[in-house]
Amino acid sequence: MNTQYNFPISCSTARSCDVRTISDESVGTIEDIMLDTESGEVAYVVLSVDEGFLNLGSKLLALPWQAFDFHGHQRDIILINVDKEKLENAPGFDKDDWPLGPQHEFINNIHMHYGLGRRRAMIE
Repeated sequence: MNTQYNFPISCSTARSCDVRTISDESVGTIEDIMLDTESGEVAYVVLSVDEGFLNLGSKLLALPWQAFDFHGHQRDIILINVDKEKLENAPGFDKDDWPLGPQHEFINNIHMHYGLGRRRAMIE
């Protein structure tokens, strides 16, 4: 399908898409989208990595919203704009051990790891 997404995109639509690299390698799927309850912005996207991709196993990766390209030419694919090396050492967590409690430092570390700044300063 050659239809681009129009802004906005629903969470359920994003979760049903395949996430691929720009070289068309399957990475995984979006597991969830975490919202900052203070600002209403996306805090980070939880990426469920395909078994075997970079030997990451069942790790869930946390990525900034800006790491994804939602405006591709295929409606069922979301591109990830991140080098494989960044993904191999990416902040993440196990499926049974999601981050709890205040996450300001975790969220800031995610954005720093990918070199993508936050749109606003974190409230501490």
